[in-house]
Amino acid sequence: MPKREPTTEELQVVQHERTTEEHEAVDISLTEDEAHQHERRAAKSAYLERMLAKRARSERRDEDPD
Repeated sequence: MPKREPTTEELQVVQHERTTEEHEAVDISLTEDEAHQHERRAAKSAYLERMLAKRARSERRDEDPD
């Protein structure tokens, strides 16, 4: 049986958790380089969150019968 694809909403939750975790990791980083890596990852996760929000709006628009 094939695995089901996660919904856009499920992906948004995962991305939000990643963004939060990376922001928290910046504060506990041991080196400046490590902090910079976490900042970049947080920025990428935030970008993906925005793209998923855009996708969710598009899906809702496509479902609207009007």
